[in-house]
Amino acid sequence: MRYTPAATLQVPYLKLHQFAYRHSGGLIGSRILAGRALLLTTTGRRSGEPRTTALIYLKDGERLVVVASNGGSDHSPSWLLNLQAHPGVKVQIGRNQFSARAWVASAEDRTRLWPLVNRHNMGLAPIIHPGARGRYDVYQRHTTREIPLVLLERNTGDS
Repeated sequence: MRYTPAATLQVPYLKLHQFAYRHSGGLIGSRILAGRALLLTTTGRRSGEPRTTALIYLKDGERLVVVASNGGSDHSPSWLLNLQAHPGVKVQIGRNQFSARAWVASAEDRTRLWPLVNRHNMGLAPIIHPGARGRYDVYQRHTTREIPLVLLERNTGDS
């Protein structure tokens, strides 16, 4: 798989972050340099086993928005394929856990939310990459697929 150079360098950090988040029960890891992070647990589309990944998120009213960038790879992240097969997911933010429904944002929602997710996760992208407003713009430049945004909505009745 091909990733952007910056994403390749981030992989060890992201694995460590996810490990600390999961194994601390959410005490460590919900806030990182890039923003607020959640743990998303999907059901493996082939295995049926739970699969958890840490992701930066943005709030959009009552919904949460995550980006299926996969570091600018031409391949969608496994968690996206899993939730497309099984849209019922578990979300953990800090120590708060709840079930949710996940779906890929419509073209209209993506158009509205794309500038917001970029502003929320800028890093040094606007300085290093002319014309980029954030990391996701840089990732989008490195792939031919349109990077989807995924909306997460808490199931009613979950606290």
